[in-house]
Amino acid sequence: MTVPASDPLYALVSAPGIVDAAERARSALAAVHRHRFNLRGWSRSAAIAGSRAARASDLLAAAEQPGGAGSVPSWSDPQEVPTTPAIAVATALGVDAIDTTVATWRRAPLQVLARLHVLAAGADADPASVGRPRSTAVARRLDLLAQLLTGATAAPAPIVTAIAHAELLSLRPFGSHDGVVARGAARLTAIASGLDPHGLGVPEIEWMRRPGDYRTALTAYAEGSPEAVLEWVEMCCRAMEAGAAEAVKIADSLASG
Repeated sequence: MTVPASDPLYALVSAPGIVDAAERARSALAAVHRHRFNLRGWSRSAAIAGSRAARASDLLAAAEQPGGAGSVPSWSDPQEVPTTPAIAVATALGVDAIDTTVATWRRAPLQVLARLHVLAAGADADPASVGRPRSTAVARRLDLLAQLLTGATAAPAPIVTAIAHAELLSLRPFGSHDGVVARGAARLTAIASGLDPHGLGVPEIEWMRRPGDYRTALTAYAEGSPEAVLEWVEMCCRAMEAGAAEAVKIADSLASG
């Protein structure tokens, strides 16, 4: 893939192996969409994938609390799923709402980020601060991210998705529920870019299984070295492949049921 030298992500895309990693992720997710069940029944697969992604994101959010002291409600009855922050965010990414969310994301991602934070924070949040960047400096960084998300880069979608994820988590723009918002935004970026148009992949499962590696990679990314950024993107691409494998299991289960 050719990316001009003026592209903000040119140095990253030019790194050895990074485009290959992105292509493996893209290919794995494309194969999921061609699964015989997903050709017609993708909405059922997407609903299960979204639920599993939200559950994993909530568990990661609990681990992100100081001392890892957070907790996530458990449930056994699928009709009585509690409204956790990630489940609330998932409502904006579900089959009934995704077209509207994607349309807004493509032209005004900051508006959607604010909405995701409102959903994650819930009704008890302070209306004076919810959905608002916590400082002017943070707002400027978000503007730069918005430029990437609305066409400032020609980098492959897996790379852009990985950068959006890490930027939002390391920046912590709202001061609460930032992990849930970042993972929701990464999922939305994959959907809106066409990388995972039906939201069938579940890369969140991979992060949930490796929370220590997830935190370590993000900490290194925040320090800004080119090597750390490259390692983060490669890890994200591997997680997307693992998320595609999870999606195949979901489709296989539905097809055999």
